[in-house]
Amino acid sequence: MNEQMDPDPGGSSQDVAPPGHTAPSETVAAGTPPPESGPVVVSDLPSKVLATKEGETFMYSDMDGDLDDRNEIGVGLYHRDTRYLSHLRLTVWGRKPVLLSSSAERAFVSYVDMTNPDLYDGDRLVIRQQTLNVRRIRAVGDGRLFERIRIKNYSDEEVEVELGLSFGADFADVFEVRGLVRERRGHFSPPTAARRQAEFSYLGIDDVRRRTRIRFSTRPERLEVRGDLVDAVFVVKVPRQQTATIGFEVEPRLDGAEAGRADLDTTLNRLRRSYEEWERESTRIRTDNALFDQVLEQGLRDLRALYTQTDEGAILAAGIPWYVAPFGRDTLITSHQLLMVNPRPARDSLRLLARLQGTKVDPWRDEEPGKILHEIRRGELAGAGEIPHTPYYGSVDATPWFLILLAQYFRWTADLEFVKELLPAAEASLRWIDEYGDMDGDGFVEYQTKSPRGLRNQGWKDSGEAIVHRDGTLAEPPIALSEVQAYVFLAKIRMADVYTAIGDYARAVELRDQATVLKKRFNDAFWMEEEGFFAGALDRDKRQVKTVMSNPGHGLYCDAIEAGRAEAVTQRLFQPDMFSGWGIRTMSKNEGPYNPMSYHNGSVWPHDNALIAAGLKRYGFIEATNRVATAMFDTAVNMDYMRLPELFCGFIRRSRTRPVQYPVACSPQAWAAGAPFLLLQALLGLSARANENLLTINKPYLPKWLNEVELRGLRVGQSTLSLVFRRERDTTAFSLLSKEGDVRVVMEE
Repeated sequence: MNEQMDPDPGGSSQDVAPPGHTAPSETVAAGTPPPESGPVVVSDLPSKVLATKEGETFMYSDMDGDLDDRNEIGVGLYHRDTRYLSHLRLTVWGRKPVLLSSSAERAFVSYVDMTNPDLYDGDRLVIRQQTLNVRRIRAVGDGRLFERIRIKNYSDEEVEVELGLSFGADFADVFEVRGLVRERRGHFSPPTAARRQAEFSYLGIDDVRRRTRIRFSTRPERLEVRGDLVDAVFVVKVPRQQTATIGFEVEPRLDGAEAGRADLDTTLNRLRRSYEEWERESTRIRTDNALFDQVLEQGLRDLRALYTQTDEGAILAAGIPWYVAPFGRDTLITSHQLLMVNPRPARDSLRLLARLQGTKVDPWRDEEPGKILHEIRRGELAGAGEIPHTPYYGSVDATPWFLILLAQYFRWTADLEFVKELLPAAEASLRWIDEYGDMDGDGFVEYQTKSPRGLRNQGWKDSGEAIVHRDGTLAEPPIALSEVQAYVFLAKIRMADVYTAIGDYARAVELRDQATVLKKRFNDAFWMEEEGFFAGALDRDKRQVKTVMSNPGHGLYCDAIEAGRAEAVTQRLFQPDMFSGWGIRTMSKNEGPYNPMSYHNGSVWPHDNALIAAGLKRYGFIEATNRVATAMFDTAVNMDYMRLPELFCGFIRRSRTRPVQYPVACSPQAWAAGAPFLLLQALLGLSARANENLLTINKPYLPKWLNEVELRGLRVGQSTLSLVFRRERDTTAFSLLSKEGDVRVVMEE
């Protein structure tokens, strides 16, 4: 997915990483690149963490709600790419409570229920096990963490409870947590603690003072500094069958900035209203399958959680924990998946990305005029110039996806004024494709990293070993990816429609002609006759990377594959070496570099499958579309909270087994959360041409586990309509329930 940098251009380290915390005394030689895309730690699974987020702040804890920076899952309270709380431990009479259950189904709040073990005073049993219920309620909002600890006494007599809280802050940059061993470090001030407040402070090498301020709702019995930690002890008497509560908030502070006053209840109420408003403004989807409804509801809530207000504007962050930041490719694809449901993220993301579009040639940041950014970071290392993410532009596909999303947004909204506002950015993107993207003039868009701390691979499979020949040799740049040529084709075709709408017919014809030439060149240069499939890429010598990968499947969605070859491509994607039963793998299991536990070389990605499935529908392969949709649905119902993860392992599906989780997949993750909506749109065959007041429905066909789908509040331009689709045996029909506006609904063959 989105990664950070390539630690070893010739290595294969994306699945293993060093511990998440480097001691302040450690140094390494200058020039150590930031960590690779994948995931960096494998000591624990995502089911063993709780993720709670709002805005640019998130808490990532173990299932008890605690933090321990000595473990390797990167837990902590993060704000703007810095870990402001790295240690948090709750004890009852010095003992760790026993976990009963925990949940972070709604990303802005989490709940942890615990009880006490047998508690002794010397040899005397003071409190019998399971006498106390200790509940932690936690929310993130207003740039802070709020937590309330409620202790309920279920015995018939009063009990005295000593509750201990221990805090620590290492102010680690998120890149450091993910494996970067840094050369320089700033200055830590000793922690302070008095009355009802404690504070940690760090002056970074970017000359920014970062503080972690902790406030308690009641004054602790004891509050003291112990080395680099702060301990707070509360002694409360809880009457029989009664409760007592203790609360605290943790406020990350940046260079003296301080948020206004708030509390847990106010924050929870505000966030609940915000989520309800998000759901009301989105297309309401109801089906006859309660489990599928839950998958869609979870995806919509997760997308709201990832919808992040930044200094530059609102954007969908890529995922928790590693990618709570603006990412060009990820937000563009996710916003595209969501157009049928809510076009606002597309509008906001396009505007933000246009504002930060490349304007000059800057090799350090892989920036070029017209190029759309890959990633922005706001932590200490970015601020000090140790990494190039201010922003970093190392993405070959964000720029064509910017054009695709702009054109698709227009197809759903007919918002011509917005399109005209962004037309200079669109033209700059088109120039980048032709002038900088095609660096050797062969008609294909390639990438080659120029930054010493840049990504080796710059497509969506951006881990260092993702683009690899069958013998295990890494493809050498400049590399032309198959899916990128397809994206460029679709971008030019769709932008030609935009230029036609604004009356620039000459530009429209020019773009269509360019797209026609590209489609033929792509089909000639990438086709592998012996495989009946397309090469995943061309390397610097224009040799085909013959490794069978999922990448060419995106060409189906973009309509870039010649009709006569689409059937062969479809058949190849569903051979047992590619289709695991849970989805289409990123790489064939017959290839030498295949590893079902790798990040990109054999795993299964929901967004990858959704794009391929939507492309299969475009070419009329209805059963194949339903097969992928069914696999993704089956995967979701086997995951915690029915939430599709960023990716999962590519092991074959067997009876009575579940999908094998990838160790540290982001969850929630944006384009995984958006995948069910694109899949549903493909099943229903929906396509909008709002500037023509038209909604077309092409061969709707519901799978056997779905008999009815109802859409209410579907927006096409200035019109709003409600539809219901019903399946009877092998036929799916639709009815128009209501309509406001003059949109026409047409069945299209």
